[in-house]
Amino acid sequence: MDILKGGVTAPEGFFATGVACGLKKDGRKDLAIVCSEDSAAVAGVFTTNKVKGHSLQLTMEHVKTGYANAIVINSGNANACVGEQGYEDALRIATVTSGLLDCEPDDILVASTGVIGERLNMDAIVPALEELVSNMGPDGGKYAAEAIMTTDTVPKEIAVELELQDTKVVIGGMAKGSGMIHPNMATMIGIITTDANISRKLLDKALKTVVSSTFNRVTVDGDTSVCDMVVIFANGMAENPGIINEGEDYENFVKGLEYVCTYLSRLIAGDGEGATKLVEVVVEGAGKQDDAYKAACAVAKSPLVKTMMFGNDVNWGRIMTAVGYSGAEFDPAFVDIYIGDMLVCKAGGAVDFDETDARRLLEKREVRLLIKLNRGIYADRVWTCDLSDDYVKINASYRT
Repeated sequence: MDILKGGVTAPEGFFATGVACGLKKDGRKDLAIVCSEDSAAVAGVFTTNKVKGHSLQLTMEHVKTGYANAIVINSGNANACVGEQGYEDALRIATVTSGLLDCEPDDILVASTGVIGERLNMDAIVPALEELVSNMGPDGGKYAAEAIMTTDTVPKEIAVELELQDTKVVIGGMAKGSGMIHPNMATMIGIITTDANISRKLLDKALKTVVSSTFNRVTVDGDTSVCDMVVIFANGMAENPGIINEGEDYENFVKGLEYVCTYLSRLIAGDGEGATKLVEVVVEGAGKQDDAYKAACAVAKSPLVKTMMFGNDVNWGRIMTAVGYSGAEFDPAFVDIYIGDMLVCKAGGAVDFDETDARRLLEKREVRLLIKLNRGIYADRVWTCDLSDDYVKINASYRT
């Protein structure tokens, strides 16, 4: 597997760009498009929040056809909780874009991210759609990645090349996400593209399988938002014979997709609002898979653990406490805890360790916490970040 430049436009037959249409007050790019030269098989995973944004509702309907040509994404406004007009605005974006691309409205997906409860500025968006379509190109992935950012500090994109059925196939991706991030989708939008020829059924299965272990293993603040989605397009332009059955070729495709989604997920966690470090919480030796997940998730979203990480305070008791209220079945007398490779708790109790060396481990840009329950064979991991005073500042004035 080789790493490529280009993000969503690295696969054959994909075009993209991003422009500034005026939704953001600071004049940054806020409208993006990703488009396939040919109609592509499509699949999506969407927020489990009962409240759903209007653009997301439209996309959920259009994905049911199994095929799409493009997705238009705006940042700066979530297009959520504004009533029936929100759905009509999303449909208008799809309709206007489909006319420019000579396809049908249900061939266009729409995504929105930003402030909830304010109607989209259609007077800004609609005129910009022609500019968007006219300017998209095979090198425009980076501009699209910039245009979907909200409180993100860096654009997030990746592409890989792998061999399937004696054919070079590329999988590209971009994502946004920094706050309101928690499993079962959060304020993230992920767009994955591939030129692989794969059946829509297997594409859907691969996406759901991979999202479960990647995007749904990220938490920043425990909040799950209303307009979150990960969508994948597969246009078949690599001209491999076709992946229509599970087997080695399908598994290799899944591995490539997992690499892309893992990379993007880690970027989201590390770019959490106000974050100074990426934290990976690993739980091993659980008696059941669900216990491993519960324990890892509780530690990863604990405000006390996250502030401990920010202050480089070797207060491992907070980790033990979070595991204790997680709902996981375990015996505290068997638990070992590591910060990096340093043992700080053995069999549920304190051990001697060098406090200075432990602090140095916490001061790193990436920190790994390992909790061994020593009860069984199951393991899981969740990515998170530290919780700084900047998180409060960002979210205390997000709308204003």
